[in-house]
Amino acid sequence: MSIEFTNDSPGVSDVPGFRVGAAGCDIRNKGQDRLDLALIVADQLCTAAGVFTTNDVKAGPVRISQATLLSSQGRVRGVIANSGNANACTSSQGDADAVRMAQLGAEAAGHAGEAFLVCSTGRIGELLPMAKVAAGATAAAARLSRDSAEGVRAANAILTSDTRPKTCTARFTWQGQTVTIAGFAKGAGMIEPNMATMLAFVCTDAAAEPAFLKTALKASSDQSFNCVSVDGDMSTNDTVILLASGVAQVLVGPGAPAELNSLFQEALDRVCFSLAEKIVGDGEKITKVVSVEVSGARNRADAEKIARAIGNSLLVKSSWFGEDPNWGRLADAAGYARTGLDATKLDIHYEDVPAVLGGRPLPENKPKWKEVVKARQFRVRLDLHLGDAQFRLLASDLTDGYVNYNKSE
Repeated sequence: MSIEFTNDSPGVSDVPGFRVGAAGCDIRNKGQDRLDLALIVADQLCTAAGVFTTNDVKAGPVRISQATLLSSQGRVRGVIANSGNANACTSSQGDADAVRMAQLGAEAAGHAGEAFLVCSTGRIGELLPMAKVAAGATAAAARLSRDSAEGVRAANAILTSDTRPKTCTARFTWQGQTVTIAGFAKGAGMIEPNMATMLAFVCTDAAAEPAFLKTALKASSDQSFNCVSVDGDMSTNDTVILLASGVAQVLVGPGAPAELNSLFQEALDRVCFSLAEKIVGDGEKITKVVSVEVSGARNRADAEKIARAIGNSLLVKSSWFGEDPNWGRLADAAGYARTGLDATKLDIHYEDVPAVLGGRPLPENKPKWKEVVKARQFRVRLDLHLGDAQFRLLASDLTDGYVNYNKSE
C-alpha cells in the first residue's frame, strides 16, 4: 500500500476531526501586525502524546503540558500556542500564566474545564502579556474552521525567526478508509536535539490509545526532530504534540494488524522527517543543508557521536559556508568524538566522490569535491568499517549572516 504525501499542504486543517484558528495580538509588544497565536481544537476529546525538551531549564508551558498529559491520561480537547514570548525562566508566575493560557484556549473554544495543552516560543525571561493572550484566544476561536487558508494562518502564527511556514500531509487507505496525518512546525535557530527551538503539531484521524501514540511519536522523533542541528543549542521550549481524533474509525496500536501499524508509523515518520528537514532548511541565515551520514560503526551511539561532532563543529560548518571541501576537519571531528575509530580504515565521501579510502587521501579528486559543495544540499559520508550501525544527521553551515543576526536581540 502506498502513502500519498503532500509538501507545503494546509497542515492540520487537512485532518478530519480538528479545526484550527489563528490571530494576531501583538504578544511581542512591538505594535506589529503579525499572527502570533494559534488554536487547534478537536471536535471531541482526542487522545494525545508529546515529546519535550530534555533541557534542565524547562519553560512553564512545557511543564504544564507534561502535567496535563499525565492528569488527563492523554485525553485533551486541544492546544493553544503563541509565538513572540517563550514564557521561560519566568518563575512561578510563568507557570501560573501557562495554566491560565490553557484555560483561556478551552474557554474561548467553548470547552471550559476540558484539558488543553499549551506551548510558547520566542524571547526568554519575559512574562506573557496575558490580556493580549486572552484577546488573541477569543479572536482565534472565532476563526476556528477546517479551511485550508486557516490552516496556513495557524502555521504562520507560531513562527519566530522562521522565513516561511512548515507544513505537510500524508494519507493512506486501509480497507476503504482514508487515514490522514498532517502537521505544522516552527524552528530556525537554537536547533540541536533533543530537540530544537521548535514546536511541532501533528494530527491524525486514526484512532489510537495515548500509550501507542507516545511510542510511535518517540520513534518518529528519534529519526527526525532528534537528528537535526543548526547551531548546537538546545532550547527550553521544544515540544512535539501528536493528537488523534479517531474520526477515520481505523484503530492502530495493540490488536491492530501489523501491516496497518507499520503503514501508520511510516506515514508518521514521513511527516515528522519532512517537518524536521524544513526546519534545517530554514535555519537562520544558512546557505547549506548537509546530510552527515556515518556508517560502519560498532553501535548507533558511536555513529551518532561522530555525526554530531561533525555537524556541530564550527570549523566544519564554516568550511561548508566557504564551499571548501576540507575533509581533514571531518576526520578531526570524527576523531575527537572518541569512539575508538581506526583512521586506517576510514572512508570519507562527498556524495559519491571519495576523498579518503582506507585512511589514504585522494587529492586528485579535489576538483570533484569542490563541485559537490557548491550545491545548497549535499551529503558527506563516513564509513568506519568497524560494524553495521549507522546514523544520519541533517546539519547546516555557519554564516556571517547567522552571527550578525544573533549578536543582539
